[in-house]
Amino acid sequence: MPLRQLLEEVRAKPLPQHVAIIMDGNGRWAKARGLPRSEGHRQGSATAERIVRFVAQERLFPYLTVFAFSTENWDRPKSELDFLFALLEEFARTRLEELRQSGVELRILGDLAPFPPSLQEALRAAVEASRGGRNLVFTVALNFGGRWDVLTAARRAMALAQAGKLAPEELTLERFRALLPGGALPDPDLLIRTGGHQRLSNFFLFEAAYTEFYFTPTLWPDFTEEELLLALKDFQSRTRNFGKVGA
Repeated sequence: MPLRQLLEEVRAKPLPQHVAIIMDGNGRWAKARGLPRSEGHRQGSATAERIVRFVAQERLFPYLTVFAFSTENWDRPKSELDFLFALLEEFARTRLEELRQSGVELRILGDLAPFPPSLQEALRAAVEASRGGRNLVFTVALNFGGRWDVLTAARRAMALAQAGKLAPEELTLERFRALLPGGALPDPDLLIRTGGHQRLSNFFLFEAAYTEFYFTPTLWPDFTEEELLLALKDFQSRTRNFGKVGA
C-alpha cells in the first residue's frame, strides 16, 4: 500500500498521544552484513532521525520517546561506548538544527552526569535551542532505566517528607507519578520494540501500566515510516479498558 494511502487511513481514526520506541537490533543488523557494530549504530541513528522528521512533519502525535542508552549499557566495550557518545554529540551539534526547523523540541530523560562533559554540553545546548518546538516533543532516554526512574521518585518523596513538605497520606499515585524524572510526559499509549525481542528491558516500568505493546522482528536500522504507520493501525484496532469492564 502506498505511504500516502496508509497515512490517510491512519489519520481517519484516533491516534495515540505518546509513542515510545525501544530501538533494538543495530548490532545484529551490522553482524548480518559483515560490518562493525559501529556501522549498525550509525544506520540506527539515521533511522531515528528519519522517523522523528516524519512524525513531526506529519504531526502524527505530539510525544515521541526513544530508548537510546540504558543504565545497563555501560557494560559494553569502551570502544563501542566512545563511538556511541561521539555519535550522540554529532547528532546534537549538527543534525538537530534540521529537526528543530521541523518543529521538534528535544528533551533528555536520564542521568547525564556520567557522560563526557562535551556530550553533556552539546545535549544541554540542543535542548535549549529547540525549546518551544510545536510539532513534536522528542525525548531521548539516555542513561535511563525504569528502576532508576522509580528509585529517583522514591528518593524525592523521602526528601519532601523529611523537609515536612509531604505527609504519608499525601503521597498518592498521581503525586508519585509527578515525582518521576519524566513526570512531565504523559504515559505512553503505544510502545514499539524492534528486533524481535518481547520484553521491556527496564524501560518505562511505572508509566507502561496500561501501554499497548507492538513487537516487530524488523531490526531498527530497517524500520520504516510504513512500519510505524502499521504499528499505529494495529494500535487503533485495539480496545483499551484500562482495567475496567468493557462495554
